[in-house]
Amino acid sequence: MLNKPVLVESLIVFVIVLFVHAVVWDRYSWCAVALAIQAFYAQFKWDRLLQLGGAVFQFRTAANSGLLPASMVIPLLGITMKERCKSAGIVYFERFGIVVASTGMLVALFLSVIAVGITKPVPTNTCILTGVAGSIIIYTMKHSLTVSEVIEVLEVLLIFVYLSMILLYLLPRCFTPGEALLVLGGVSFVLNQLIKRSLNVIEGRGDPIDFFLLVAVVGVVLLGLFFTVLFIFMDSGTWISSMFFHMMTAVLGLGVIMPWLYRLIQRNPLFWLLQFLFQTQTRVYLLVYWTFLAASACGIVFYQNAKRSSESKKHQASTITRKYFHFIVVATYVPGLIYDRQLLYVAAVLCLAVFIFLEYIRYFRIKPFGQTLRHLLSLFLDERDSGPLILTHIYLLLGMSLPVWLFPRSCAPKGTLSGAGALVPYSGVLAVGVGDTIASIFGSTMGEIKWPGTKKTFEGTMTAIFAQIIAVALILIFDSSVNLNSSYAWILASVSLVSLLEAYTTQIDNLLLPLYLQIMFMA
Repeated sequence: MLNKPVLVESLIVFVIVLFVHAVVWDRYSWCAVALAIQAFYAQFKWDRLLQLGGAVFQFRTAANSGLLPASMVIPLLGITMKERCKSAGIVYFERFGIVVASTGMLVALFLSVIAVGITKPVPTNTCILTGVAGSIIIYTMKHSLTVSEVIEVLEVLLIFVYLSMILLYLLPRCFTPGEALLVLGGVSFVLNQLIKRSLNVIEGRGDPIDFFLLVAVVGVVLLGLFFTVLFIFMDSGTWISSMFFHMMTAVLGLGVIMPWLYRLIQRNPLFWLLQFLFQTQTRVYLLVYWTFLAASACGIVFYQNAKRSSESKKHQASTITRKYFHFIVVATYVPGLIYDRQLLYVAAVLCLAVFIFLEYIRYFRIKPFGQTLRHLLSLFLDERDSGPLILTHIYLLLGMSLPVWLFPRSCAPKGTLSGAGALVPYSGVLAVGVGDTIASIFGSTMGEIKWPGTKKTFEGTMTAIFAQIIAVALILIFDSSVNLNSSYAWILASVSLVSLLEAYTTQIDNLLLPLYLQIMFMA
């Protein structure tokens, strides 16, 4: 039987699904509800497999499977995007939203089928539910998608299958099944979009910063796969291997990634980037300010490591110390969101590429900095970093950046959506930068009443909700583009549900919470 925290987490997700579809009910709503019910039962099978060690791959052990909350993210994002773009009259992105929703449903259904297939004895009830949900989804896809769109959905599913087999084998204990669904599903969709756009380049069509994101994500993933295979046959910790690593990075970057980006944006990528970064005086000021914040973050890392050396080898950074980085990230993103969102978009892509590249250096022990990074970052490990990779700081960056990257700019002619949708780019700031940080600090220092079955406290959750409401009020004061149109009750409900989800989920909250808050704001 499922434990109480998982039941409450599932209940919160069901409430979010029903809230969204109370606003945007259509034929896809039946699919989403069927998928949610089916994922709830399949989640139980995944949890049982993880407890008995019967899963095909090694997953993160300090959490439940998280299949239900992860399964609903991509479909709900697609459905809400479809509705927003339909209201704006942008047919292309309305169809794109349908493709996103269909892809998310099919990938989630595939992961559920795997759990049902390897569970012994075969769970009859779950098989029936999976069959019914699958029939509803496929029937709806048949009557909603064109042939080319069906092919696109199947392409993403195929990429997801192969990526899952490769990365889950190479990176044991780094993900739960739900986190793997979100991360690998997202990467699969990005890779398919990049291939599709590379084969159909039309000069002057498409925003260069969108291409920049696609190429950066696919580039760093392919770079990692290349070196993982390479270092199976040679020791990565030697100077010769390290020199080869840096040389091949330069070759792949300048010989593959740059020409690929040049084909997409039809101009020199380096010149375009330099011109973009220093285009206005405001951007120069923001870059200087962000450089100062980055230096401050590095200073905290060095100071905490010096403190560990002087006190004890077993010293670990406290939860409050780790939240310093949340405050720094909030201080980074808020000015960018107010003054120049395009610059923030590109800067976040660059930061993601740098973070992943530094993680490669740490993981492969590339000289001269690999061992140093291992020592410095080991201080900030928590129970979620149980695999060979340290991903929490990358998840923090993704949680703050995804609402900026996924904001449907083409469906917002004035640069902002109506009602609560105006807060979509701030979803990461509110959910992770403010809510999660305040809940953690106040919960660990003053919390006494614990939510049943969890370590989270009632005081922390209530303080987080209150802090996010104050943050929304401050956003209204300082960002003149935000106009909520009296949708305050919906914002309060959205913030409250996501804060409750933070209290009960065992998944990576830095990744999950901003996406659910974005879904609620876009509904």
